[in-house]
Amino acid sequence: MKSLYLVAAVTAALALAALYFDSQSPVVAAAAGSASAPAYANAAYAPQPGRRPSVEEMTALGRTMFFDPSLSGSGQQSCATCHSPDHAFGPPNDLSVQLGGKEMKTVGTRAVPSLRYGQNVPPFSEHFHDDDGDDSIDAGPTGGRTWDGRADSAHDQARIPLLSAHEMANTDAADVVAKLKRAPYAPQFKATFGETIFDNTDRAFQAALMALEVFQESPADFYPYSSKYDAYLRKQTTLSAQELRGLELFNEPTKGNCASCHLSEILPNGAFPQFTDYGLIAVGVPRNKKIPANADPRYYDFGLCGPERTDFKDKPEYCGLFKTPTLRNIALRQTFFHNGVFHTLQEVMEFYVQRDTNPEKWYPRNRDGSVRKFDDLLPEHFSNVNMEPPFDRKPGDKPALNDAEIKDVIAFLKTLTDGYTPETKQ
Repeated sequence: MKSLYLVAAVTAALALAALYFDSQSPVVAAAAGSASAPAYANAAYAPQPGRRPSVEEMTALGRTMFFDPSLSGSGQQSCATCHSPDHAFGPPNDLSVQLGGKEMKTVGTRAVPSLRYGQNVPPFSEHFHDDDGDDSIDAGPTGGRTWDGRADSAHDQARIPLLSAHEMANTDAADVVAKLKRAPYAPQFKATFGETIFDNTDRAFQAALMALEVFQESPADFYPYSSKYDAYLRKQTTLSAQELRGLELFNEPTKGNCASCHLSEILPNGAFPQFTDYGLIAVGVPRNKKIPANADPRYYDFGLCGPERTDFKDKPEYCGLFKTPTLRNIALRQTFFHNGVFHTLQEVMEFYVQRDTNPEKWYPRNRDGSVRKFDDLLPEHFSNVNMEPPFDRKPGDKPALNDAEIKDVIAFLKTLTDGYTPETKQ
């Protein structure tokens, strides 16, 4: 089982804000001991000499920026357009991928992830070793943000949508900074980072990314731990019989086996579960024909080995691997997996337990009538696909979960939605 890093990234952000850089001597900023330390090696931001921006200032500024559509090339798309606070900072609709670009007509290639519970995401590591003192077990690629783990921090991640042609579609960092200069909150930006902050584009852009990062470390917004399951762990409420059955099936290695990746128990140090081990895994989800890029039979989204990420393009053993997302607030989503191919939890659960027992239900057929299993991968990548329970079956076998058991697991998953108010226990 992979352990979780439990140092909040806001510590690293504040450490970065506390450092002074001059234009002749760039420094790599990282908070000592923080597994979530910002990893952008060309950081050029420096606060006004003698003054450190406070958490409150940066949180307030980051919040304003997060909801500002004028920071996009179209003038219509804010961060919150795709990361809706009403949906745990995930997509507000059932589109497989969202629209963006300068005219809000460009279709992306991946589903929007939730931004909640990202405070403990470790930086990406190709070879992850648990912190239990035994380095002999390599858990493989782990950590990072985005579906392929290529962003090591929230401010690293924030630059991606700001500059992506199919998202907020700014031309470059200077384009973003020019918009910030014109924004009604430009005085707030200067009050936070110094009157001369806009004199240097790189410094101003890094400051903007930092404000967005610190906002995303706001506990009330991004990690409230306010679900029914959290209340249950605090012994403030009880789960229903169906929810308890679902929890048992979720954890049972021979049934759902969900907890093998989506950790569900309190950690030895008392930290609440994140419902992810932050690993990257291939489960062989079907190709989504609704994504325009997939109309080209030569196009494949291989996750860790490309095309968005390029540092592992020559490692075919990583093709098809994508980040294991947290299941917290999963019931608020209407689109699932990296390509948004499924739209209900019922579909997702059925796929998990029937992928190998009933492949014809999920994959197209070849001209000879045979099932083209794992149709969004090349044959040479099939060996990368996970075959652990409930994927340890073959056609004709009994699925690991029946219909009633699937409903029980879904009932449990709904207890992971934030905003629950515990009733007074009798």
